[in-house]
Amino acid sequence: MESLKANNVSFAATKYGVIAASDATGINTADRHRTTSVAMILFFTLHHPRKILLALYYIYRYIAIEERVSFLEFRRYDDIDIYKADVFEILLEDEVYNNLPIGILTGSDTSSRADWFLATVVDKGKVVLTALCTKPFNLLLYETKNKHRDGAVEFLAHELRRTGYSVPGVTADRVSAERFAGAYACDISAESFMSLVLMRLDKLADYSNAPGFCRMLEENDISFIPSWENAFCEDCRVPIPASPGNIDRIKSRLGKDTHFIWEDGVPVSQAVYGRDTPTGAVINWVYTPPRFRGRGYATSVVAELSKRLLSRGKDFCCLFADAGNPLSRKVYQRLGYYDVCEFEDIRFDTKR
Repeated sequence: MESLKANNVSFAATKYGVIAASDATGINTADRHRTTSVAMILFFTLHHPRKILLALYYIYRYIAIEERVSFLEFRRYDDIDIYKADVFEILLEDEVYNNLPIGILTGSDTSSRADWFLATVVDKGKVVLTALCTKPFNLLLYETKNKHRDGAVEFLAHELRRTGYSVPGVTADRVSAERFAGAYACDISAESFMSLVLMRLDKLADYSNAPGFCRMLEENDISFIPSWENAFCEDCRVPIPASPGNIDRIKSRLGKDTHFIWEDGVPVSQAVYGRDTPTGAVINWVYTPPRFRGRGYATSVVAELSKRLLSRGKDFCCLFADAGNPLSRKVYQRLGYYDVCEFEDIRFDTKR
């Protein structure tokens, strides 16, 4: 991707066209600089004659989508209530896909959001892109109705760079994540960290339990559950929660019917009811120690937890599975879970 700059206005020549960012006053400048942007591409062509076909393609794309990108507006929010008023109903249009931002906005301690990033990209008064980042975690993106709109993700990336807000990475459907990374990581390294499959269950399939039984978390389990969850984090290559806060977090599940253990003589597997959406439930922290794997324990504990959640009136359960681990996906497919979307987790080296 080639980046062009003039008069404090950034123009990005991407495969989606020339995207006009806001100037220093925050006013959208597309209408005032259309001629300038084309002239800059021609200037680029004169200085890079070997790339004339690329430049002509940029011009073609610019003309083709000019009207669709010329009204983009970047909005950043300091007030979470205003942000929720603008985006929450949009997120609910795809409740399963947006289970994570919905959970953050409804279930988090929003008083500790000093470095949260809340933003939208708006086209002619309508939100076309929702963005949320709670550091140290990745930026989350959702293109309204999962419609990939020319220029919106790239526009957001250039606004982030212009305003100096760095993100550790991006998590979104593969197309949106790769488009954002291509526009944002111009001079920093970007690595595809993990591919995740979002899976949904509407009705539990017939299954046979492994030997043993399912029970809720008990006080005595606190002696080993932190090590299980640390091992889970190592397997998933995500940060390990710090102690003693991690132990307090696990203790907070006691007596709440959210953390389930499969026991076969000894505890052998676990699954956690992680968060709610208005009509669904998210399961996470599914873990079986290596010495107990391959015996159906994880299938059984996830099945029992899923059954209880659906029996409480939830329309669906959902969870994330490692796209690179077909065996773990088969565990859930046996129970009736099916693929909804593939997410890409891309990390950036922000030391610039």
